[in-house]
Amino acid sequence: MTDSNASFFATLTASSALTLAFAITLLLGLVLKLWLASRQIRHVASHRHAVPAAFAHTVSLAAHQKAADYTITKARFGLLELAFGSVVLLCWTLLGGLSWLNQALLAWLGGGLTQQLALLTSFALISGLLDLPVTLYQTFVIEERFGFNKMTMKLWLADLVKSSLVGALIGLPLAALILWLMGATGPGWWLWAWGVWTGFNLLLLLIYPTFIAPLFNSFKPLEDENLKARVTALMQRCGFAAKGFFVMDGSKRSGHGNAYFTGFGASRRVVFFDTLLAKLSPPEVDAVLAHELGHFKHKHIIKRMLALFTLSLLGFALLGWLATQAWFYTGLGVQPNMDMPNDALALLLFLMAVPVFSLFISPLFAQLSRKHEFEADAYAVAQTGGPDLSSALLKLYEDNASTLTPDPVYVRFYYSHPPASERLSRMAPAASFEAHR
Repeated sequence: MTDSNASFFATLTASSALTLAFAITLLLGLVLKLWLASRQIRHVASHRHAVPAAFAHTVSLAAHQKAADYTITKARFGLLELAFGSVVLLCWTLLGGLSWLNQALLAWLGGGLTQQLALLTSFALISGLLDLPVTLYQTFVIEERFGFNKMTMKLWLADLVKSSLVGALIGLPLAALILWLMGATGPGWWLWAWGVWTGFNLLLLLIYPTFIAPLFNSFKPLEDENLKARVTALMQRCGFAAKGFFVMDGSKRSGHGNAYFTGFGASRRVVFFDTLLAKLSPPEVDAVLAHELGHFKHKHIIKRMLALFTLSLLGFALLGWLATQAWFYTGLGVQPNMDMPNDALALLLFLMAVPVFSLFISPLFAQLSRKHEFEADAYAVAQTGGPDLSSALLKLYEDNASTLTPDPVYVRFYYSHPPASERLSRMAPAASFEAHR
């Protein structure tokens, strides 16, 4: 057997192995997600009839049942979304959809950077169009049914146009630069691309609060002088500074409430949803803000950024190797270009395959996130007192229709924030711990 024949059969074997591994992992992931969703639905439904004893004096039966119905409705629709998404993924990969799209654009545009950008753009447009029915149903049926949606179709369309334009203005130059690096910088292109991607994300943190977010929402300085004095005093007491306190018109789109820090360095600011301020008392707002400050105190934001950048470095390194392997393309249903770059194909296949293979380690990241939330709660309790944070959390859980009785296994797999029962039960010991730090 000649070396070329041996190489061909090795590629064929690796290709078949990848196809089999992808199909089996996708199937196992589907089975796991279906099992978890069914557990969540059954568990929430079985506890719908009564408010848990720990919340019997603070949460009404009507609110508890609304949260249960909301959770079950989203979980059931999630099953349909899961099935649809899996079919779409198979169509793009093993059934040859991406390969067909690539060949069609090659016949039209020829090779080169233009064709590769066209492939990325076409993929994004088709995927977005396929997702539209799902998004519309979630917004105008489910969210509407439970009283959360405040959007009109006109506003929804305006958001869609603006987000598409912003995505194109930001994404296309970034994609073009990464594709150029892939073709121009040799085998080590992935390190250069990672550096560009990392720098882009840091720049986005800097410009998002002042240039991008105002395209979608209005941000007005906090006008309540008493509340401003309270949160300013809290920030100073905790040793933090922000460029300003702003109120966002979240009620224009949703009845959900929230508060968050945004920005980086000099652009850092505190943002309150108007829906949040309408529902919480000033001491409760203090407690919510203190929770967010807890994330900074414990350096959660920096830790998550470092983890993200480290994982992305490993991802780019893996992509750098896979992009040179013919079996990577054929194993996922794509015929690679013989005399032209395959960089765009490699990017798209990698982005579709990674979620399939990484599903089973996702609980580790969820567990770490829940640990961070407990630490932020402990800090907030130490700074503002447990009762205020407890009452604020209960109001937010109730107003956001978050179920008080999620399935424990489902929580461990998916939840980035601990359930209310776990958060409240830890607050008393957390206060004692933080007070002695």
